[in-house]
Amino acid sequence: MILKRKMYAKLLEWKRKSKGSKAILIEGARRIGKSTICEEFAKNEYDNYILIDFAKKDKDVEQYFESYLNDLDTFFMMLQAHFGKRLKKRDAVIIFDEVQMFPQARAAIKYLVADGRYDYIETGSLISIKENVKDIVIPSEERHINMYPLDFEEFAWALGEDVLIDCIRDCFNKRIPMDRGLHNKAMLLFKQYMLIGGMPKPVILFVENNKDFYLVDKEKRDILKLYREDVMKINARYRSKVLSIFDQIPGLLSQHEKRVNFKNIQDGSSAEQYEETFFWLSDSMVSNECFMCSDPNVGLSINEVRTYVKCYMGDTGLLVSHAFDENELLEDEVYKQILSGKLSLNEGMLYENIIAQMLTANGHKLYFYTHYNEEKHRNDIEIDFVLSNNSKLKYKIYPIEVKSGTKYTTTSLLRFKEKYKDRIGESYIIHPKNLIVKDDILCIPPYMVMML
Repeated sequence: MILKRKMYAKLLEWKRKSKGSKAILIEGARRIGKSTICEEFAKNEYDNYILIDFAKKDKDVEQYFESYLNDLDTFFMMLQAHFGKRLKKRDAVIIFDEVQMFPQARAAIKYLVADGRYDYIETGSLISIKENVKDIVIPSEERHINMYPLDFEEFAWALGEDVLIDCIRDCFNKRIPMDRGLHNKAMLLFKQYMLIGGMPKPVILFVENNKDFYLVDKEKRDILKLYREDVMKINARYRSKVLSIFDQIPGLLSQHEKRVNFKNIQDGSSAEQYEETFFWLSDSMVSNECFMCSDPNVGLSINEVRTYVKCYMGDTGLLVSHAFDENELLEDEVYKQILSGKLSLNEGMLYENIIAQMLTANGHKLYFYTHYNEEKHRNDIEIDFVLSNNSKLKYKIYPIEVKSGTKYTTTSLLRFKEKYKDRIGESYIIHPKNLIVKDDILCIPPYMVMML
């Protein structure tokens, strides 16, 4: 089964606009489908292609890069002979898969692009980790693009729900609620997305095996095991800290505030000691970081407070399998309870994580806001996410509160609106109910978050 991915359209745009003047580097977590989409694109859009998988450590190919870059005629002759492929000038592409495993190939992009014979696509994870850029000059001839797990729309396409997606988009744009039957159908689809996640192999297993959650869960656990193995390969200086945070993500998100309390991880710990830890988790795209913004004004990053951080799992389907062991999933019928809306424990954790995942897939950097009231000795404003429109002249912020239940208060959001009324473009509440406008707040069901 070939999944329809939005990355394909981005690759088409790159091919059309760059015309060989730039390579494209696709960054993303392991197992999100980078290699698959690149090979599918190469088959459809070029006369021929070569895919070099640097994870396989082919010594002959590595030797070509070391010996023949000063003689590109020989270099391309050796590559074509090695792979048994004949490349046509300006109608062929060479894919450097997992390029971080052989940084010399990435450095060679400068000369290969200048040569102009073929197009180049690079894929990789952990691209910015120091070990993977050591002793190489980063080529300016590459364009970076992030790839994420399937977003909600791509998940719906996989399940054949294209028409439902069109209806969701139409209702959001018109600010009208969905038909009750369609709302219920969209909520069921959203809950399936929350449980399965967007990793391609689990989605394919779900579709091809009559929506069997347990086959899917086994595959997700294999991916989590792969991530742990990746952690075990990193620099020993911060390996244990990365593993500690990775293992504790479900526990951190199950707390009320959901942010990392470094003192609870280890006595005497501070945020500074975990800087490399969060950089690794974020750069590998295993997690989505969300920092506190102390003063949501022009440029949220200017006022970010990195000592206050939430660490969301990059894929919520993986979080479900990470949070519950196999026996808990079976005995407590977790999948069934979430689908029927009867799981109160941890459902808020899953809802907030999936919203973070959907916002990240839409290109948003994540921030949250908290205001501490000195008189009351507690936080009196807590906003789950704050987005910005990034405009230089008409800057606006967009606060979001996530509610997993149907009964909730809007006190915190109303206080925030009053405090920053001149800066706010629109305010949102994400809730399981249909679309409504209340107190000048747009309350939308979670399946409409793809529109933000």
